Amino acid sequence: MLLSRAGCKVTVLERQPYIGGRTSVFEKEGYFFDRGPTFFLYPRVLEEIYAACGRDLRREVDLKRLDPQYKLVFGSGGELNCTPDMARMEREIARLAPNDAPGLQRYMSDNRAKLAAFRPVLEKPFDSLLDYLSPSLLAAVPKLRPLTSVWTDISRYFSDDRVKLAFTFQSKYLGMSPFKCPSLFTILSYLEYEHGVWHPVGGCGALSRSMAGIAASQGAEIKTGEAVTEIVWKGKRPSAVKTAQGEYPCDALVVNGDFARTIRRLVPDKLRKRWSDRKLGKAQYSCSTFMLYLGLEGRYDHVAHHTVYLSPDYKKNLDEIDAKHILSDKPSFYVQNASVTDETLAPKGHSALYVLLPVTHQHPNVDWRLEAPNFRKLALKSLEAIGLDGIEKRIRTETMITPRDWDQSYEIERGAVFSLAHNFGQMLHRRPHNRFEDLDGVYLTGGGTHPGSGLPVIYESARISTRLMLEDLEWAPAHASARVWPGDALPNTVSAAGGQP
Repeated sequence: MLLSRAGCKVTVLERQPYIGGRTSVFEKEGYFFDRGPTFFLYPRVLEEIYAACGRDLRREVDLKRLDPQYKLVFGSGGELNCTPDMARMEREIARLAPNDAPGLQRYMSDNRAKLAAFRPVLEKPFDSLLDYLSPSLLAAVPKLRPLTSVWTDISRYFSDDRVKLAFTFQSKYLGMSPFKCPSLFTILSYLEYEHGVWHPVGGCGALSRSMAGIAASQGAEIKTGEAVTEIVWKGKRPSAVKTAQGEYPCDALVVNGDFARTIRRLVPDKLRKRWSDRKLGKAQYSCSTFMLYLGLEGRYDHVAHHTVYLSPDYKKNLDEIDAKHILSDKPSFYVQNASVTDETLAPKGHSALYVLLPVTHQHPNVDWRLEAPNFRKLALKSLEAIGLDGIEKRIRTETMITPRDWDQSYEIERGAVFSLAHNFGQMLHRRPHNRFEDLDGVYLTGGGTHPGSGLPVIYESARISTRLMLEDLEWAPAHASARVWPGDALPNTVSAAGGQP
């Protein structure tokens, strides 16, 4: 969107027959399911991208703000209907843990200041240690407590472990444990309460379809079902990319596939000094997910749009995922029952149910060819905890995705759907750079680069990388009123897009 708006000649090469990678919707027998992201948070970034293209996000996509934004069910007892109405949310917390209710306003106030301080950091590239000396980061450091975990930081506001979980489970959006995730990310739950949890009608894939339509209307050429098989190099700079259908010359290349998988496959190890095969082999990766997409006869209006069930021993569950790499017998899980909000997703009187269980990424301890059937049974049985009893007999269509499928069918390294882990050693300048440091003329977007995973920051990565590319090409900035002046030669930019190469 931004590159075509700025006047670049853009070709998007997408391996899959559809746009959006994991942020896409698939249909099966009249039921529609998001493949991956179902929470749309912090619309500001995408609103600004649309505005830069002369469009209005709210006019292009029907967005519904959820209230309650989700329901939390604690395996240890109790539940919370989480609402962005602060007075009601205080009452919800007081019902569960009376002494913790006063901490809500302090938490919101402190994280409002934290986000304001850190926003300039999230919106700029991090190329070296010198970037840590920037005035914006130095001003933000006192609020960040970089060596403190999300869990430790949230304990300054709340004492009941269930309330702490309510404001820290969001680290799973990054594939991380709140006990290890850097304290910066307490802003995730703040973003939900301050800026909303939104549902795009038709699913989050509606965002991808809208963006593709705008890019195409600005002249971008989008080719689906066309996998990149080779990059042609002139030294460390790409001169073209090849597919089975042809060869595309380029002045610059944007890589939007899964970072570790795409770079290993398409860039010779000898060209990668920092992100060599050896380094990628030693890197820390996020967790994966076990997925069930269920088309069900009947409505389940007693089940919230979003429900998160937190295991009775959440810390043990996370340890089994991240350290022991085994399957839990009492897993946490997430259910989206979007049909209560969006009737376009299922036939009348039916429901489209999305079920996600966080699990280890691909590891020798778990052979999904053997484990998948029993884990599916456990997943369906677990749903009884949120009032979904006996649904198996109501299943009219079903799709299952395991970490093995994410790895082999979706080209995600180790099936780690949140890419490289967001620990302190793999953030900011230690994460792959937006202007990829090992090559010339190659730019990264997606969860594998700075700022990280999650739709808002992935969109921000695209904005950062666009700005860097246009500066390097000495082209008009994407945020300017984009015109193509007569006689200008347009840079050719090719994108290996859609969440896989």
